[in-house]
Amino acid sequence: MATVRPLGRPAMPAPPPRKEPPPPRRQSAPAMPLHTPPAAKPHDQRTLDGGWDRRLGRGIVSPDSSIDLHGHTLDRAYARIDFGLETAIARGDRVVLLVTGKPRAEGAREGRGAIRAVVTDWLAASRHAGAIAAVRPAHPRHGGAGALYIVLRR
Repeated sequence: MATVRPLGRPAMPAPPPRKEPPPPRRQSAPAMPLHTPPAAKPHDQRTLDGGWDRRLGRGIVSPDSSIDLHGHTLDRAYARIDFGLETAIARGDRVVLLVTGKPRAEGAREGRGAIRAVVTDWLAASRHAGAIAAVRPAHPRHGGAGALYIVLRR
């Protein structure tokens, strides 16, 4: 023990120098983004709560009105959708059933399913797009694959 020396206290590192907070910066107008993101489509999947989606999926919701596009050309179908939505909005309808016909099957004749193929784009670009909360596939009791529910905003 005569040769043993105490190690002593280890040296504590010096605390880091204290930085002064930077002076407050003047608020300037936010920079404009280089490009604006595209606006969300009115039938975006996140526009309804789960209760609405469950009720639509089960076919519990009864449409307030319907628009049938069977037998119409593309031009006449677009005009009929426009007029039908205008009428439904004026009446205060909440759910409109849009009967488009079933989608085109592989090998089907050329004109079949043309309306169904473009109807979601029409709805997104229509003058009523702001009034549309969501577009969902219809329950089989309301037409299944040949129809859509258009849920209108209050």
